Amino acid sequence: MKYMLLINLNPKANEALNEEQQAAVGAAHEKLMAVTKEAGEFVAAEALGEPANTTVVRVRDGRTAASEGPLVDAEEYFCGYYIVDVASKERAIELAAMIPDAQWSAVEVRPFFEMPEEG
Repeated sequence: MKYMLLINLNPKANEALNEEQQAAVGAAHEKLMAVTKEAGEFVAAEALGEPANTTVVRVRDGRTAASEGPLVDAEEYFCGYYIVDVASKERAIELAAMIPDAQWSAVEVRPFFEMPEEG
């Protein structure tokens, strides 16, 4: 089953990391990528830009409105994700715990909606 591991970031906690800790975060992400690729569980991973660079789009009564900035001003924001294809929710949680950001922020484990096969 496919799961998205949504990484939330607290920028203040992230900024407080020293150079050695930042290097350890990078190494932990590289290790997770290697582990999931070796196990055939890796599907995709991406990091997202800063919320300040966000554009929110809404369509109301056929009119498009775009506003700059995040949808919600929050202490933590969605900064990236992994998509994994694993045998169980427990495995997805195990992988989410390997994401270093989980030590000071949160990682949400969310299953993909299974679309019925057309036939």
